[in-house]
Amino acid sequence: MKKKIILLAILFSAISPITRAQSSDKDFYGSCTSIMVGKNASTDGSVMTSHTCDGRYRSWMNIVPAQKHKKGDVTKILKGTLFTESFDEIEQIQRADKNSEIKSNVILHDFEVALEVKGEIPEAEQTFAFLYTAYPCMNEKNLAIGETTIEGRKELVNENGMFYIEELERIALQRCTTARQAIELMGNLVKEYGYADVGECLTVADKNEVWHFEIFGEGADKIGGVWAAQRIPDNHVGISANISRISEINLNDKDNFMTSENVFDVAKKLGFWDGTSTFKFWKAYGGSKPFSMREWFVLSSVAPSLNLSINAEELPFSVKAEKQLSPQDVLKFFRATYEGTKYDMTKNLLVKRKKTDSNETETVKSPYAQPWFSTSMISSINAIKDSTIIRVRNIAVPQCAYAHVIQVRGWLPDEIACVAYFANDNPAQSPRVPVYANILQTPKLFQISGHKRYTTDAAAWIYRRANKLASIRWQELRGQLEKLRDDFENKMFDEQAKIDNEALKILNEKGKQSYQEYLTKYLNDFAEETINAWWKLGDELWYIFIRGL
Repeated sequence: MKKKIILLAILFSAISPITRAQSSDKDFYGSCTSIMVGKNASTDGSVMTSHTCDGRYRSWMNIVPAQKHKKGDVTKILKGTLFTESFDEIEQIQRADKNSEIKSNVILHDFEVALEVKGEIPEAEQTFAFLYTAYPCMNEKNLAIGETTIEGRKELVNENGMFYIEELERIALQRCTTARQAIELMGNLVKEYGYADVGECLTVADKNEVWHFEIFGEGADKIGGVWAAQRIPDNHVGISANISRISEINLNDKDNFMTSENVFDVAKKLGFWDGTSTFKFWKAYGGSKPFSMREWFVLSSVAPSLNLSINAEELPFSVKAEKQLSPQDVLKFFRATYEGTKYDMTKNLLVKRKKTDSNETETVKSPYAQPWFSTSMISSINAIKDSTIIRVRNIAVPQCAYAHVIQVRGWLPDEIACVAYFANDNPAQSPRVPVYANILQTPKLFQISGHKRYTTDAAAWIYRRANKLASIRWQELRGQLEKLRDDFENKMFDEQAKIDNEALKILNEKGKQSYQEYLTKYLNDFAEETINAWWKLGDELWYIFIRGL
């Protein structure tokens, strides 16, 4: 009887609103992961950064073109861009006269976010084109940025500052060509105008190197900011997953460290460091253990011989890659649910069934077992039998708005060096599409957000529809979805060299506009194929449930 009850609980969980999974726990809901790979740690000499935007954030993305500006022009610094429905809302408020009272209230199911002007700064004479995701992520000059929120000590937050992290990213991408230049600019902006956000980490890459940059407010009595950045060694892999990671700082090592001038003073002034003990940035400003499951899993996988302990006080900031990583390897990390390990949340969800053409029985995972159950359903199952599911935070989560792995290929010409492998919704289920940094615009269905309402105008919901249906009987239906996902990934990488070469040929023969049109069409065609495939898959999955779940 108990087994039947457990199965019913699993079934009920399968049809519960998975999009709200884990939303009662901040760490499980509004959190992100970024993996960094140095150029000698990759199989092809490329530098990589990445990001999963895990939470109810906007999923639209646009290319904002390069622009020239007149002396005296300004750009408005905004709050609330993460929750807009499309680029039009931001464009409207940027273009409005300073005396206009434009304020957009973005209403979500359980909270309201206002899009408003925090201030303005002088505009640059020339800005670069960039990919405008919720957290802006790459520009035409092969600068790429990933992000994770690390929060840190609440005493550091000062909302009177001008900049939230997403606007620092935007300005850096519009004005900078290297990671070091971007970090320096963001530090200067915060010093002059103030930082209003909670603790954040940006993982900043260019053609040669990738940096891990952490920033916090300066406290209630000072509008400013405090920050540190540490370079990931060329043969190393690093990760940021919502926890401050930078430890000891060597200010004499300019090749590997950059910091704000006040990095020690703020900690001492606010009582986070006694001024005599060994200074550790994470301890002073993060205030919590500097790693959890995701960091341990990735670093242990990259350097298994280190035998890293999940119970250690501190892990290495980064590890030397014992095997070089390809972009496909990094994408695989972002699909991780710890399946096959002791941390697999489905390992105890077992049922007995008859073997095919035999009276013998075998024990297998329940068809309803999936690694993305909601908090309430985990509690329901564990109420029947304690510890049936031991909850852990997977890297791949169903509340993901979008995800990208950005590869900067330094040996290639600038025009094709940078490409983002982009997905909407759960990165363990959705296909990746190749977004080159120099395209003219993103596909139309990627320009509408999917965080506010159900709409088939948004690519996110087309992927999400099939993904959620497959999750209902995941063990039974996953093969169909995963084969489709893998087929598109293989296609993307199999034809990449051909696309690169053709784009350069067109550039040399017909000029910049034609080559940009070619890469834009390639993205549109590829994205349309995935959208059509996920529509068809969703239809097929609906039909499977014609007689019930």
